[in-house]
Amino acid sequence: MLFSLGEESIFMFGNGHKATVDTAPPAGRLNGPTGPALTSDAPLTIDPDRTDWLLPQDWVRFGAVPVVGGLIALSDPEMITRLAVALTGKRGWRAVLADPSAIETLQHQHFGTALARRAETRVPLWLSSRGFGQRISRDRLQMPLLTLSGIMFSVAAPSKAAVALTAWCIFTLLCVTLLKLSCVTAALISRQQTVQPEPLAEDDLPILSIMVPLHREAQIAERLVRRMTRLDYPADKRDILFVTEENDTKTREALDRAQPLPEGFRIIVVPDGHPKTKPRALNYALDFCRGSIVGVYDAEDAPEADQLRKVAAAFASAPPEVVCLQGRLDYYNPRDNWLSRCFTTEYAAWFRLILPGLSALRLAVPLGGTTLFVRRHALEASGAWDAHNVTEDADLGIRLARRGWRTELIPTTTMEEANCRTWPWIKQRSRWIKGYMVTYLVHMRNPFRLVRELGLWQFIGFQVFFVASISQFLLAPLIWSFWLLPFGVNHPVIGILGHEGTIALIVLFLTCEVVNLLTSFVALTGQHLRHLVPWAIFMPLYFPLATPAAFKAAYELALRPFYWDKTAHGISGSED
Repeated sequence: MLFSLGEESIFMFGNGHKATVDTAPPAGRLNGPTGPALTSDAPLTIDPDRTDWLLPQDWVRFGAVPVVGGLIALSDPEMITRLAVALTGKRGWRAVLADPSAIETLQHQHFGTALARRAETRVPLWLSSRGFGQRISRDRLQMPLLTLSGIMFSVAAPSKAAVALTAWCIFTLLCVTLLKLSCVTAALISRQQTVQPEPLAEDDLPILSIMVPLHREAQIAERLVRRMTRLDYPADKRDILFVTEENDTKTREALDRAQPLPEGFRIIVVPDGHPKTKPRALNYALDFCRGSIVGVYDAEDAPEADQLRKVAAAFASAPPEVVCLQGRLDYYNPRDNWLSRCFTTEYAAWFRLILPGLSALRLAVPLGGTTLFVRRHALEASGAWDAHNVTEDADLGIRLARRGWRTELIPTTTMEEANCRTWPWIKQRSRWIKGYMVTYLVHMRNPFRLVRELGLWQFIGFQVFFVASISQFLLAPLIWSFWLLPFGVNHPVIGILGHEGTIALIVLFLTCEVVNLLTSFVALTGQHLRHLVPWAIFMPLYFPLATPAAFKAAYELALRPFYWDKTAHGISGSED
């Protein structure tokens, strides 16, 4: 209970102990940004004997640190009641308000190592891919063993193996095409039925924390700061965190050149550790977020100015089971070359049709790595990100679905830089495909539990999305082999199918290509994308690039499961 006694407020605890919080600045203290703050002649010095009163993440959550002199320094006076409850049973202590930046500095210094270790293991082991690196695990052996079995079967009975693999490839092609067609149809229907929520009043806007992980991004750091300042959101309710690695001094030097950072902007330095991945950095920074909604942007992102307001309004009108919103990604350099045009076309279909369709069909949505926003309580309850998964976004989407939560797409766009060089594109795609392989193997450790948690409908969708997609990447050469028929090359499958079966197979192939082309054409109906429509006919030449990426991914899955093939940014000469 709080009793006001002039210049001092006293907290009385059920155990008879009391604590006080200064409410007027006595001698030796000055009014700081949030009230009475310790001055340079009374610096904050942590008291190591009392740091174990709370877990490191709880000290961060309360915005507090124990300091010498029997004090607990707080940055937010509204936290004093909750802190008092958490410290029930502790001996008398006195609270004093201090500069938030000074408190946060102490938290990083004294709790950073423990928080970094926690960031590596927030996801339970049975749902994490980190066991891949601890030993030659069963998960890690599944894909190589299947591959080895296939090779042995192919050597022993090449004709039968060719027929079996080709049949599987044709079946998965049919599954992928049906899923794509269903998603496009559902997305178009849902688009017509969607009503945009009314914008929230200024006082009703929640605090949003936006994390931007940066690693070796010195080239675009200053540009990134400019882009983030364009976000139209109240300064006292935006919490922008630039998350950098401890040994990445060049990126921090680039951020320093953009100083002073605007109000609500901070730099979070992640202590060195393993693995050095984006999800590990996000997990560490999550403890320092202040908002009830947590978002993620990539270093090269340029979001729409009103994007955060749209996110706040969408969450306010969404049912409670909707805990995640995924925005659309687009590219500001599609005219660089053929590859960037095709990449832009692919993403237009992915974020405007495929992902909205999955959401409309009530299937699990594999998230994108940026422009995603999650209610903090759901993010923490699900273990946040798997620090060892190189597609932490897709994995998070599945784990949210396993808890019965939903993801919806919102009509707001973030501009990015399209990967416009062939080998970097292959490296980036190989990381994504490897992450999909890892995600599938992790969640299929206990398929019966997965069925119970997802439900049969979502479980089937999960199988089609991951198994069929990965199979198509790896087995695409079997489909390409049919292009040899006009040149008089015999194909073992044709002898089994006969004339009618061959005609049916040709019709299937043509139908799949038509669905792919129509998907691209529909996705490019937006005014700023229409110039890409003539280039959509070249997409059949673009998708085969994923096959060498898939083989690279399979190789790395066995030997380098945590290797993060980083994409270089700032290559394009175009600017948003």
